[in-house]
Amino acid sequence: MSKYARIVGTGSALPERLVSNAELVAELAARGIETSEDWIVERTGIRQRYLAAPDVGSSVLGARAAREALAAAGVNAADIDLIVVATSTPDFIFPSTACLVQKEIGAHGGAAFDVQAVCSGFVYGLATADAMIRTGMASRALVIGAEVFSRILDWNDRGTCVLFGDGAGAAVLVADDHPGILAARLHADGRHEGILRTPGTVNRGAVCGHPFLTMDGQAVFKLAVSVLDAVARETVEAAGLTLDAVDWLIPHQANVRIIQATGRRLGIAPERVVVTVDRHANTSAASVPLALDLAMRDGRIRPGQHVLLEGVGGGFAWGAALARI
Repeated sequence: MSKYARIVGTGSALPERLVSNAELVAELAARGIETSEDWIVERTGIRQRYLAAPDVGSSVLGARAAREALAAAGVNAADIDLIVVATSTPDFIFPSTACLVQKEIGAHGGAAFDVQAVCSGFVYGLATADAMIRTGMASRALVIGAEVFSRILDWNDRGTCVLFGDGAGAAVLVADDHPGILAARLHADGRHEGILRTPGTVNRGAVCGHPFLTMDGQAVFKLAVSVLDAVARETVEAAGLTLDAVDWLIPHQANVRIIQATGRRLGIAPERVVVTVDRHANTSAASVPLALDLAMRDGRIRPGQHVLLEGVGGGFAWGAALARI
């Protein structure tokens, strides 16, 4: 039995509608909400985002990204025996978005389920698939991060609505005799659940609670930088390596300041940090796989290199995985 799980293909999907800061500022101004392009860029690094049409859900974007990843890996959908979808914006209460993706791509019969760890969801999904492959429960897996966060934003709150976008990213993992996912570490601390959440629910056909995302930006920033630093060191140490061995850092793409602060604390040069928040905004569970796919396809990431993937989000949940490509 093979001992390791290797990433052998990646893919991504973005909605058709690209919304620049200028367009978003104009739309907000029409509703009496004052902000500026400079304010958004200075505070977040975001210059644009993609927003899904009303009939495009997480499963649609997830299936598109999955097909790209399968094509890159040279793997048939029918051979996939595990699908893990990380999402906080599922199409339905149930069935899972993973089951809908499975139906759409024709990968019938294997396990399919969602994980809900918000912006750390893809790393949680990656660690789950790695564990299942290592124990022989799966041999070919799709791990997908897919979100339509535009559905849960209060478009009258400039502090949050300018931050997020929609999209999906995917990775194919296969069982292999050669090391792939070298180590992964996951954490959560529910004591901080109040600083980033969408505390609404549906009860007997009515929305109960607050249906939109709320965030304490300063508290999220401080906690995110601290835990991303700690879990990166923990994961690299668990793999028996040092930070000097990391060729590429791909952190959650929430805010360029968080990304820069994390890189500095870890001593990883800016040119070795993959940044896509400027073009995608914060796509929650989709941000890490979108950035991974971009860096794979533009040739930055090469075979044999070490890539450190990190996520942090509501819960408060965080984690990291170190992969040898």
